[in-house]
Amino acid sequence: MRLLLAILLMFCGVLSLSAQKVKTVTGDYTYHVPESQTIEQAKATALERARIQALASAFGTIVSQTNITNISTTGTVEVDFQTIGMSEVKGEWLEDTDAPVYDISFVDGMFTIYVSVKGKARELVSSTSECVAHVLCNGKSHKHESDRFIAGDQIYLMFQSTTNGFLAVYLSDGTGTVSCLLPYPSQTDASFPIKGNRSYLLFDSTVGDEYIEEYCLTASRETENNIIYIIFSPRKFTKALDSQTEGELLPRELPENEFHKWLTKCRRRDPEMQIIRKFVTITNR
Repeated sequence: MRLLLAILLMFCGVLSLSAQKVKTVTGDYTYHVPESQTIEQAKATALERARIQALASAFGTIVSQTNITNISTTGTVEVDFQTIGMSEVKGEWLEDTDAPVYDISFVDGMFTIYVSVKGKARELVSSTSECVAHVLCNGKSHKHESDRFIAGDQIYLMFQSTTNGFLAVYLSDGTGTVSCLLPYPSQTDASFPIKGNRSYLLFDSTVGDEYIEEYCLTASRETENNIIYIIFSPRKFTKALDSQTEGELLPRELPENEFHKWLTKCRRRDPEMQIIRKFVTITNR
């Protein structure tokens, strides 16, 4: 009986892997840059939309009453980006296989960015959990949610999941370095345990936990565009090979290319891992 059970479990595992087959996808997008955006911000927007277009073409989209997508019978998917985001496509981007190629032009008084992408992706499976995250600036309620900070502003993160699981939070500063915000610098665990249906306010020292640290965002340039990676899974996952900054008790760091290699490996092993990306802009006064 034990042998039969083991064979059945192995067979189910094979089916799961088959459903999670990784494939190479390509896409492109032309973005007309509004005056309110910097070129760096616009490149990030164009890149995200090119990836969405590639995923939509390869795997299709989730159509609901509030998200409108135009799909022709010829197989071409035209995505309305005012109503669709990464959460509405049926695939997920794992990694770039080629560096994105940009072409920036200035036509009729407006910048236009064309970007083409090629990478590894897989079809999404139904997740056993739902989670939400909100980045807060200088406050601890929903009304303080923001993606714009001034150097010295305090950052908080609200997080909630429908199931128990594990959480990690990393920040990419756009200069090739990624910092681990959670687990906290004084912790050695790979991830932070989360209880389902409980709302967490992270980076708040008033909670009283001995491990908690608070963070203020800084910028080494006039304007910085950072990405916050919020990583959640019902399963424990391995720790990134980061290292403690010498001198002060600062967040552990690792090179951005090593971070993405680690994250790709984790996602390949764990189909239920969810990644929420939050883009934040930090300016010096």
